[in-house]
Amino acid sequence: MKMEVEYLQFMWPMRHFLITCGDIDGKPNIIAVSFCMPVSKVPPLIACAVGSKTYSCELIQNTREFIVNVPSKQLKQEIYYCGYHSGYQVDKFKETGLTPQRARRVKAPIIDECVAHMECKLRQEMETGGKILFIGEVVDAYADEAIVKGERKIEYAQGDFPRKVYATRFT
Repeated sequence: MKMEVEYLQFMWPMRHFLITCGDIDGKPNIIAVSFCMPVSKVPPLIACAVGSKTYSCELIQNTREFIVNVPSKQLKQEIYYCGYHSGYQVDKFKETGLTPQRARRVKAPIIDECVAHMECKLRQEMETGGKILFIGEVVDAYADEAIVKGERKIEYAQGDFPRKVYATRFT
């Protein structure tokens, strides 16, 4: 016998990403996102779903750029902090101790502790329920040399289905 379930439950575990947005000299923000995926190789496009009421959504819409930072498993606590707190109320760089660094081609900062970065210029956005789907063109992508050369292996941060988030946020 088959039972009805929450469809998202079978999409996990998913890799977590930390998206940075805003100007490094202003008040940049970090948001934890699992809904992020490549959608085209040529041109290189990434789609990320961001809550429509978040500070990050506002920053991306205003600056028209963002960075997808790839965290390792060691940043699990920082990922959760960035996912559960609003950039309207806290400075997530300060509170997590993550280090903002200048990016190569966009104004948003990279997170130095992350192992890879994909700098994106916003190409398109679409409202999808309570989220905005941002499609960004990757204008630069780079990663730690040891990882690229295969000299160092890492475990990427993953999480189980976040029932608490989907039950309580923005309702």
